[in-house]
Amino acid sequence: MDDVDKLLLPEINLETDDIIMNIAVKKDYSKIEDLNERKEEFINDLRDFIEEFDQTEESLEFMKYYDDF
Repeated sequence: MDDVDKLLLPEINLETDDIIMNIAVKKDYSKIEDLNERKEEFINDLRDFIEEFDQTEESLEFMKYYDDF
């Protein structure tokens, strides 16, 4: 992870009424010439990321934050 910290990665800040998410993108999407295809690839990668996170212990630990309320 230290190597990633040293890179200048493109970032995006997403905000809805319920969530603020800051994302640094490691994948190089520049090889996809068509803008719509590039966007679709990025959105698919976001969905995969969420699915992966859903299967982790960290997702449960994160939700335990609300146990004390």
